[in-house]
Amino acid sequence: MNIGIASEKSGLPSKTIRYYEDIGLLRPARTENGYRDYSADDIHRLRFLQRSRSLGFSVDECRQLLSLYQDRDRDSADVKAIAKAKLVEIDRKIAELVGLRGLLHHLVEHCHGDERPDCPIIDELAGEGLVQ
Repeated sequence: MNIGIASEKSGLPSKTIRYYEDIGLLRPARTENGYRDYSADDIHRLRFLQRSRSLGFSVDECRQLLSLYQDRDRDSADVKAIAKAKLVEIDRKIAELVGLRGLLHHLVEHCHGDERPDCPIIDELAGEGLVQ
């Protein structure tokens, strides 16, 4: 099947599919005239990559997971280790966002939001704030 059909079946844009091919995550067959010819296995790999990316895995992590997926002798511990590391990263990002939200909430609450020029939000952005 051509890239348009592969795009429809995988839910990925053609540009992303070409990118995955360029970085070696996918190697579709070629027709005699040089066009890409995607197989059902290629579509399955593309869906695997799409789901992996939607869970926040990086391209390199997707490469590792795809390799493990294709290795029938894999240890599930290897897959779990990658997923656990991603979970730690997500938890760190959530904690960071919660902290940012708290800081911004504090600044918004302490800004008068009127005609006065004094503004703790501007002061904080300028490095002059005394956030408590």
